[in-house]
Amino acid sequence: MARVPLLEEKDHPELAETIARIKGARGGRLINIYRLMLHSPALANAWFDLNQAVRYGTEIDGQSRELAVIRVAILNDVEYVQQAHGPAYALKEGLTPEQVAAVANWPPSKLFSEPQRALLAYTDAMTRDIDVPDDVFGGVRKYFSERQTVELTMLIGAYNMLTRFLKALKVDPEPPAGRRL
Repeated sequence: MARVPLLEEKDHPELAETIARIKGARGGRLINIYRLMLHSPALANAWFDLNQAVRYGTEIDGQSRELAVIRVAILNDVEYVQQAHGPAYALKEGLTPEQVAAVANWPPSKLFSEPQRALLAYTDAMTRDIDVPDDVFGGVRKYFSERQTVELTMLIGAYNMLTRFLKALKVDPEPPAGRRL
């Protein structure tokens, strides 16, 4: 259970415009992340804009994006993001169920391409150590343009922020479709 109560849409008509904007991009749902963030509408709006940009306004391919997001969630032990991105978004982007399962222990896996391995190593360094070794950075630059490198770095940083937010406030994963807790 979240440490701060999740807002109920019906109780906050003053947030109707913001909620409509969020729901419009989230398949008509007001997910728990935003039900919590809406305690601060300015921050909810800022996160929404940043999240949309790092996920959909870049030159990063969907598989790379989802590998980075899932790996950050695993490293930070945040079930919310693992559940949302593993089965739904990652598979939609063309990752296999076997690849999604292997992200937790990717180094020995043969399921990832060299660019994907470089991305996962970069994600690990940014998330675990913050200071990225030159060889790890060089691996990313071998496969990703300057723009893509900046975009990947922002994506990984943004999801580190989000997962830490979710972990600190103990936000529960979404209930299964059609069921409200």
